Amino acid sequence: MDMETLIISGIILAFLFNFLTGMNDAANSIATVVATSALPPRRAILLAALANFAGPFLFSTAVAGTFATGIVRGENLTLPLFMAGLTAAVSLVLIATLTGFPISSSNALSGGLIGAAIAEGGAAALLLPDSQLLVRCAAITLVGSICGGTTGAILSRSTRLPLALGIASGSLFGLSLSITSAMVLGILHISGILAILLFIFIAPTIGFAFAFLFDVLISHLFRRSRIKTRRRVFQPLHLLAAAIQGAGHGAHDGQHAMGIIVGLLLASGSLESFSVPTWVLVASAIAMGTGTCFGGWRVIERLARKITQIRPYQGFSAAASGGVLLSAMTMMGIPVSSTHVISGTIVGVGVTRGREAVQWSSVRSILAAWLITIPASLALSWSLAGVFHLLAG
Repeated sequence: MDMETLIISGIILAFLFNFLTGMNDAANSIATVVATSALPPRRAILLAALANFAGPFLFSTAVAGTFATGIVRGENLTLPLFMAGLTAAVSLVLIATLTGFPISSSNALSGGLIGAAIAEGGAAALLLPDSQLLVRCAAITLVGSICGGTTGAILSRSTRLPLALGIASGSLFGLSLSITSAMVLGILHISGILAILLFIFIAPTIGFAFAFLFDVLISHLFRRSRIKTRRRVFQPLHLLAAAIQGAGHGAHDGQHAMGIIVGLLLASGSLESFSVPTWVLVASAIAMGTGTCFGGWRVIERLARKITQIRPYQGFSAAASGGVLLSAMTMMGIPVSSTHVISGTIVGVGVTRGREAVQWSSVRSILAAWLITIPASLALSWSLAGVFHLLAG
C-alpha cells in the first residue's frame, strides 16, 4: 500500500471515528433533556447535533494538539502507528455503541496511540512526564487527599454516613480539587499521558461535585416554589444549558479526528508543524454532527433512565455543570472524557435525594467499561501495529 493510499485511508477512518463518537456521545448532550422530557427525543437529537457541529468553531484546537503530538515522541510518529491506534479506537467505540455502553472515545483513542507506540518503539516512544513533575503532583495529591479525607470524616458524623465512606469520598474529592486548582493557578503544568490518566478519576469526581452543589443551591433557593413554577423556570434554562454542553462536547471530542489527521499529515511530511487546516476542522465537525443525528439510543437510554430519575431543575444543574467543565477542559487542552464528566453530573444530582435514588448497579457497570477502555484499546492497537507496518511496506 503506497503512502498516499494509507493517508487517505487514515483520513476516512478518522472521520468514521468522529461519526461513531457522535453516535455514542449523543447521550452526553441530551441524556438529561430526554430524562426530563424537556424536548421529544428526535428534537433533542437535532439540538445536540447542531451544538456538536458548532462546538469546534468556538474553541481552540489544543486538544487536537495533544492527540497529534502530545502522546508519542515526534521521531516515532508514523503512518502505521496512527492507523493501528485509530483502528483499535474505532472498533471499541463501535462495539460500545451497539451494546449500549457510554464508552470514553478520548480514552479509546489515547489507549490506541499508546499501544501502537509501545509496539513501535517501546516505552521510550512515549512522552512521559519527568520525575520533578511527578513529585510535585504526588505532593499536591497527598495534601489534597488528607484535607479531603479529614473533611469527609467530620461530615460523616453529622450526616450519619459510614466513616470509611466519608474518608474515601472526601479523599477523592480533595485530590481532584487540589490537582485541578493547581493546574488552573499555573502551579502544575500537566498534559499528555499523565493528564489523560489522572482525569479518568478527576473528571467524574469534579462533575459529581459541581452538579451536587449546584443542585443543592437551587433546591434551597426554590424550596418553597411549586413544581409547575420550577418546570416553567428551568425547562428553557435546561435547553440552553444542554446546548452549551453540546457545544463543549463537540468542541472537545470533535478534535479527535483533527488531531489524528494532522498527525498523519505531519508523519507523511505534508505538514511541517502543527496546524489544523480549515477543511479538516469543517469535515470533523460535520462527521461529529452527522453521527449525533444517528444517536445510539441504547446509550441514551442507559444514561437518561438507568442511573437516576432526573427532575427539570436537576437536568439544568447537570447540563450546566457539564457544559462549564467541558468548555474549561477544552480551552486548557486537557483530553478528558465527556462521558466521565456527564455521567458524574447525573450521579451528582441523583445523590442529592439520597443514596437509594441512584441505581448503583448501572453505575458499577459503566465504571467497569471505563476502567477497561484504555487497556483494551492499548492491547488491540499493539497487536495491529505489525499488520499496518506490513501494509505500509
